[in-house]
Amino acid sequence: MTAHSPYAALLEKIPIVRREISVLGSTTRYWVYGPEDAALTIVVAHGYRGEHHGLEPVIAQLPNIRWIGPDMPGFGESTPLTEVPHSIEGFAAWLTAFIDALGLTGTAVTLGHSFGTIISAQAVSAGLKTPALILVNPISTSGLEGPSRLATLITVAFYRLAGRLPSRIGAFMLKRWFVVQFMSSTLAKTKDRELRRWIHREHHTYFNRFASRDFVVEAFEASVSADVSTYAAGITVPTLLVAAELDDITPVKAHHDVVATMTDAKLELLLGVGHLIHYEVPHLAAAAIKSFLVERSLLSASAQLEEPR
Repeated sequence: MTAHSPYAALLEKIPIVRREISVLGSTTRYWVYGPEDAALTIVVAHGYRGEHHGLEPVIAQLPNIRWIGPDMPGFGESTPLTEVPHSIEGFAAWLTAFIDALGLTGTAVTLGHSFGTIISAQAVSAGLKTPALILVNPISTSGLEGPSRLATLITVAFYRLAGRLPSRIGAFMLKRWFVVQFMSSTLAKTKDRELRRWIHREHHTYFNRFASRDFVVEAFEASVSADVSTYAAGITVPTLLVAAELDDITPVKAHHDVVATMTDAKLELLLGVGHLIHYEVPHLAAAAIKSFLVERSLLSASAQLEEPR
């Protein structure tokens, strides 16, 4: 399956450096995008079974920002946690410690995507110091309350079955082509065939890069154990929710409900798109992020905003 990335040309213009650091027992590999002397740094927490490549289409369009995109523990090139469990609290403790280890506590903006929105919300509510929080495709309520409740129940049953079977068989189930393809086909809403082909390629390339069957099942249980609403009341920093009208996981009303419980939150609802904002309309996400940061005096209004040619 081949498809050209619509964002490759923009990424080629941005300096990218791979680094690693040990945090809570995880050898965490991370990538630094953009100028080292940028006025603003954003640290990214990616989605479940994703890794650092996922947010690159958004990163590519905001080249004046310094982005730090780690593979979260157990995903991509990072090893699992050994000092805390792979729970929401464990991942949040890692995120807090990771940001602190890089000397960015209190200065770096925190951005979560999908599963990462739950982790970053928990971290901020528990005391992570950040000037602002950005949640892209936030999981604002339990998937069991979302538009695709039956699909969520089936997914939960599938992962739990994979977790009970012998490890080799469970891993075999989780990594099957049709499992990844079903997920990708369900979440993609664009009618652009070339873009859909590229989205499917991205998922098939990166979705199975996890440490083990036991790890990915443990992380899945964490992903359905809480949502952003669990922690919303404890979030007092300026917060932007970039949500999707057609998200199969979270209904629009849940985003409005979460915003209402936060001290200082804004909802940017993107129409005609679902749970893959970062792939289908990253230019709209980037524009919303830039506007929010400028409004909060965290970014200059003259900061460059790129778009695919």
